[in-house]
Amino acid sequence: MANLRDVRLRMRAIRQTLQVTKAMNLISTAKLRKGRRMLQDTEPYFNRIQKSMFDILSRASRVHSDFFRKPDPARQAQTAVIVITSDKGLAGGYNANVFRQASALCAKVKNPVLILIGAVGYRYFAHSPYVILENFSFHSQIPTVDHAEEIAEYIVSQFLWGAFDEVHVIYTHMYSAVRLLPTEQQIFPLSAEKIQAELFETGNMKRVELQFEFLPTERAVFDALVPRYIRGILYGCMVEAYVSEQSARMSAMDEASKSAEEMLTSLQMSYNRARQAGITQEMSEIAAGAAALGD
Repeated sequence: MANLRDVRLRMRAIRQTLQVTKAMNLISTAKLRKGRRMLQDTEPYFNRIQKSMFDILSRASRVHSDFFRKPDPARQAQTAVIVITSDKGLAGGYNANVFRQASALCAKVKNPVLILIGAVGYRYFAHSPYVILENFSFHSQIPTVDHAEEIAEYIVSQFLWGAFDEVHVIYTHMYSAVRLLPTEQQIFPLSAEKIQAELFETGNMKRVELQFEFLPTERAVFDALVPRYIRGILYGCMVEAYVSEQSARMSAMDEASKSAEEMLTSLQMSYNRARQAGITQEMSEIAAGAAALGD
């Protein structure tokens, strides 16, 4: 009876865990759809800003802006690495892959300092040898443009002030539901060739023939657009990381649910066998007692 009681307790605990994993699976699915919809709604706005920057760079042979500033060889260079992780666990290897990518990048660049987005990343890098320059924590887990703007303002101001010479961001890009890869992207200093190449890839080569007039000057308009451009990049990275996190958690909870169901099936069979053995033993004892009384 003690064995049957232990099996029943284990089955009840697994059923409770199964309810949690299935609920988290459904929640992650809903958040994944919402995150994708948010990104699609805001993409046209940031794409238009990128096109305007492309128009300026296409017309002028070179825009003299502080955002193109190269590292000064006379001073000690410093590199800021923005690492986007999750605020919660139970997402499989999602955060571990980001940590591996961030550590590899920090080993290559000069004097890395970390700018963290996500509570899990802060708990991990707090015990690492790298300096944590800033940690952004938001009350809402769903990324918003306001969150991206707060981070972009900090990054732009620190770069123009000279706190660091390069800025990289590491996030998880969702190529498909089963292919989530940590990705590294350099934000500062800006590269005119890279901006032009991105627009050419999207089929905007005809914009070179267009003529625009920028007031008060091309540089002033360009410098006003760059913070919005950086905000768009960060917002896209944050939303991409968010949907990747939900996809990873959805897959992890799906696997956990399957494992729980397999354990329940195995325990149910063990319970049935033990129960049947107990019934058989009781019947044998009753038959043996009846035979002894008959004699």
